[in-house]
Amino acid sequence: MIVRPIAHRDLDTLQQIAIESGPGFTSLMPDRDALTRKIEHSISSFGRNVSHPTDEHYLFVLEDESSGEIMGTTGIEAAVGHSRPLYHFRRNAVTHHSRDLGLRRNVETLTRCNHYVGCTEICSLYLRPQFRQGYAGKLLSRVRFLFMALHPERFSDTVIAEMRGVSDASGQSPFWDWVKAHFVDMDFASATSLAGAGYTDFIDELMPSHPLYSCLMSPEARAVISQVHEHTRPALRMLEGEGFRHKGLVDLFDAGPTLECPLASIRSICDSRIWTVETYAENAPVAEFRSRRQTWIDTPLLITNTETTGFRATVMTAAHTRRNTETLILPRTHATGLGLDNGSICRALPLVGQSQNAPAGIEQIYPEVQYAH
Repeated sequence: MIVRPIAHRDLDTLQQIAIESGPGFTSLMPDRDALTRKIEHSISSFGRNVSHPTDEHYLFVLEDESSGEIMGTTGIEAAVGHSRPLYHFRRNAVTHHSRDLGLRRNVETLTRCNHYVGCTEICSLYLRPQFRQGYAGKLLSRVRFLFMALHPERFSDTVIAEMRGVSDASGQSPFWDWVKAHFVDMDFASATSLAGAGYTDFIDELMPSHPLYSCLMSPEARAVISQVHEHTRPALRMLEGEGFRHKGLVDLFDAGPTLECPLASIRSICDSRIWTVETYAENAPVAEFRSRRQTWIDTPLLITNTETTGFRATVMTAAHTRRNTETLILPRTHATGLGLDNGSICRALPLVGQSQNAPAGIEQIYPEVQYAH
């Protein structure tokens, strides 16, 4: 499996993914014309010379090299909130206090805001059910961080992730049901479709700008504030392991949490490193490796090249390194698939960290790695 930038030939599968992902997955809506524009925007973004982030959108696909099937997608918005507002509710604690009567009460409010202007957003992560095994999910999630590490000028110092909130199998959101009953007479799918298509005027026109007291909401709505969809829990745990934290901002439609992390503090960025590539033929004798004082890296590595339009990434389990060097030795056929050759530069991240079961020797190769998986 290999990650690459999306191409025009992926439109049919992208539309199928948009249907499969269901309501609430607003970064991919099942509108063929909108998806065509998204692909064209992504291709243009990869091809630009960028010194600072603007409206670039980078969309990647995970491809099964043997069958050509698209296994999933993952994306990055370089700078959100400029061309159209990115609205959230901010959770606040408000204290009502009467000194004369000696009464005090703390209540929670939700206040609409446009806080994350100019931040980079990771988005569009979807792994199709039939491919949810092996390292596919980790590859789709973490490859974005390695791309950012390679091209930091293209991204903001703060990275956010909007997590999908709670909704049922029919696409009904308990939180939106309450909002709909009191403010916006529109079903959840229609509201998220409008937002996903970039039409946000109805938010200013119909949704409340004054604070909402959560104690006045239905118990069902209150219960899902800052909670994630059951299918989103693995992604939430993975991002928390990367250092992302919820700071109290939630989605307007389903109240799912938004996480944030400084770019320089993202764990995969800190734990990955640059190597010079050397290739070997897969049928080379083991004695040849030993004679060159090579160490087998007995843990999966996420490896990328350093390109933009020609960006490629995969997970590899057959890498070596020569001790006390910055050389990573890769199987020739695998390296060729990434567009790498002898002398090329790559970036690599171990997908298994130190633990009681960590392979011998990995601590010498990556002494700073401390994973929480």
